[in-house]
Amino acid sequence: MKKTIITVVGKDTVGIIARVCTYLADNKINILDISQTIVDGFFNMMMITDASASQKTTGQIAEELDQVGAEIGVSIRCQHEDIFNKMHRI
Repeated sequence: MKKTIITVVGKDTVGIIARVCTYLADNKINILDISQTIVDGFFNMMMITDASASQKTTGQIAEELDQVGAEIGVSIRCQHEDIFNKMHRI
């Protein structure tokens, strides 16, 4: 399994989840877990996904999600699970 951690942060607007999930579905990336909150008009979402069925590398997915985020006015970050764990290790 090729787990990736995707975070989405920005001003809440209509269609953020739809746009991100459409990209994931189009690229055969399965959502394993998802958490989403809106606080005082600010949107925050974290997803754990399985990208093992995708033909794209984690780097390509990250670049394309960054473009999606720019189009809809949010910041989208994508990291392989191993990198995420090492960055957040105490």
